Amino acid sequence: MRSSRTIFAMLAADIVGRAYSKAEHNRRLQAMIGRPRGSIEYKHQNISAVLKGLGEDWIPVYKPAFNFQASLVDAVVRWLQHHPAWLAPAVRIAMGPSPAALREEAMLWIGPPPTHSNAPPPDELEQMTAIARKYDVAERDARNRALGRAGEERILAHERANLLAAGRTDLAERIRWVSHVDGDGAGYDILSFDTDGSDRLIEVKTTNGWERTPFHISRNELAVAEERRADWRLVRLWNFSREPKAFELRPPLGTHVSLMATSFQASFL
Repeated sequence: MRSSRTIFAMLAADIVGRAYSKAEHNRRLQAMIGRPRGSIEYKHQNISAVLKGLGEDWIPVYKPAFNFQASLVDAVVRWLQHHPAWLAPAVRIAMGPSPAALREEAMLWIGPPPTHSNAPPPDELEQMTAIARKYDVAERDARNRALGRAGEERILAHERANLLAAGRTDLAERIRWVSHVDGDGAGYDILSFDTDGSDRLIEVKTTNGWERTPFHISRNELAVAEERRADWRLVRLWNFSREPKAFELRPPLGTHVSLMATSFQASFL
């Protein structure tokens, strides 16, 4: 699909900050497919909406426009599958900032979690949810070890900066990257602290997608969340490759999200 080829060329340039001309791309498409400028612009906005549902970057100037056809989703997915090289310029960003940059950026703004009251219009939410479910965006993010590690590093920097700003250097020095040092079996990624010295057991979930991109959580993580309700926190990092934002969920998680079993263990009779 020519619209996909054009928008991905612009997106690759946008991610790395390389100049490009929207008008020139539009004129080329007009000549190739015989559609007016406005129609092409709206199609690009439709593609942005599909990319949002897939938990991918989109060009900010093409605000997502919904009520697109299912065939457009399939076309975008095919493009992503057949042209993985276009993501190459984004690798450095997806891997996260350098340690020096983390020290400079320091604290994140932790915003409110998604709720019914701040949900997008029902039709838009339904389309986004259907795309994420069909293409298992949660599984894709869960398998992206580089993304997960970069997200954990970003939260480590945030936690340290927060404690240092509060004058608790002693606690900042005791923060432990549990998943990196001890492995994934603890049920959380980072041992941090509140300023009063109480534990913060932080499980980090990271996506390049929007705040309602679904995520995987393990049985063990849920068990630890229940056992250590007062201490356990889930920090959701989103929009990570562009401008990382976050919110925090506290147990019981069932008050915030719908938990759905996605696999079963089979034992012989």
